[in-house]
Amino acid sequence: MKINFAPSMVHLLGSEGGFSNHPKDPGGMTNLGVTKATWERWVGHTVSEADMRALTPEKISPMYKRKYWDAVSGDALPSGLDYAVFDAAVNSGPGQAAKWLQRIVGVDADGAIGPKTLAALGRMDARVVLDAFKDYRLSFLHSLDSWGTFGKGWGRRVTEVTATATLMMA
Repeated sequence: MKINFAPSMVHLLGSEGGFSNHPKDPGGMTNLGVTKATWERWVGHTVSEADMRALTPEKISPMYKRKYWDAVSGDALPSGLDYAVFDAAVNSGPGQAAKWLQRIVGVDADGAIGPKTLAALGRMDARVVLDAFKDYRLSFLHSLDSWGTFGKGWGRRVTEVTATATLMMA
C-alpha cells in the first residue's frame, strides 16, 4: 500500500540493527541491513568501513525504496503483505520474494510482480497469503547452509514480521 513504505522502513530497520561484520555472514560488512557491496553499487564507488559506519536511515531510504519496495510493487500490495514481501526482498532478494508470492497466488513465478500477480492476489484473502508467504520464507531459510549460525534470529525475524504485518492488515 502506498502509505506503508515509511512505517515498513521503521520496522525493517528495527530488525536489521546497526553495523556488523560477522565472519560467517556472506554479506560481509553491513550497516542498517545494507551490505558494503550493495552500497557500493548504489553510490557507484568503493566505500570504506568509516563510510559504512556513517550510514543513516535518511541516506539509505531511497535505495531501499527503489531496489526493494518498488521492485516488489510495494505500493500495489495489500497493507501488511507489502511489509512482509518488502522485508523478504531485502533479505532474500526481490526476485525470490516475488516468486514466493506468485507461487502462492498461482501465477507464473517469473520474479516480477505485475498485473497478473496483483489480479490473482486480489481474489485471495491477504491473511491466507501472508501465512503461506511466511511458510515459503521459512522453508527457504531452513535450506541455507548458514541456517545453523543465523537460523534462530531469522526464524524470530520472520515470526515478528508476520505478526507486525498481521497488525498492519487490521
